[in-house]
Amino acid sequence: MFEFPEVVTLAKQINGTLIGKLIRSGSLGNAPHRFVWYNRSHDEFETLTRARTIGEAYARAKWLFIPLEPGYVLLLGECGGRVLYHPPGSKVPKRFHLHIVFEDDSFFTATTQMWGAIELYEQGEENDRKYLKGMRVIPTEPGFTFEYFTGLLRDLGQEEKRSAKGLLTQDQLIPGLGNAIAQDILFRARIHPRFPIADLTPDQTKVLYDAIVDTITVVMERGGRYDEYDLHNNRGGYVRIMDKNAVGRPCPDCGTTIEKIQYLGGACYLCPACQRMN
Repeated sequence: MFEFPEVVTLAKQINGTLIGKLIRSGSLGNAPHRFVWYNRSHDEFETLTRARTIGEAYARAKWLFIPLEPGYVLLLGECGGRVLYHPPGSKVPKRFHLHIVFEDDSFFTATTQMWGAIELYEQGEENDRKYLKGMRVIPTEPGFTFEYFTGLLRDLGQEEKRSAKGLLTQDQLIPGLGNAIAQDILFRARIHPRFPIADLTPDQTKVLYDAIVDTITVVMERGGRYDEYDLHNNRGGYVRIMDKNAVGRPCPDCGTTIEKIQYLGGACYLCPACQRMN
């Protein structure tokens, strides 16, 4: 699944490759998928996208915004899979959930794995969509200060008991993060996934804040994670420290064998020595 760094990479590449292209035709999926969410019928999508021009794309959390000018915004969100540009003469994928053809015979496709939203809004209405309206501060935004972060933890601690992994992966408390990046954030912060955020010391809180900002920055600089693909079907350059390939291998810092546990609906990878519960 794309997380914020991959969506940022896609937006930058769209602006370097697709911006200004005139749409000849647009169509939704040729392969039914019960967990791909559309808000337009096939005919409506085709009519509304024809003869529009690609504007300047941008990213917010796990959502990719592509203006179709004038007047509309194509929104891809919470997606996994491939979002690809195809030069003229390329072969159309056998299965796709979005296919936009440009006047120069190049085209753009999205093929979703697991789930995702592919929606077209009148410009401005996209911001009222669930998960976008009222979105909390993203770690790359100026408002994501240490003071904001400590206030968030304080407010959450008053409401319910929540773990470090829950903070990073549940309810988009920190928008744009997911289970994959969370593993490396927690390892860098030396915090166990189950550790209660209410029990974090001031020093641990600062280390966790720095780990969030630093990890996202590094992943963005490297064009996303190695097991996700960019607009040109190239893998990202960030190799995760803690993932399935690390299990059974020595911790890069202390040499202890890396373990896998199941927690909060997914796998967690950790060093039991560096990321202790006490």
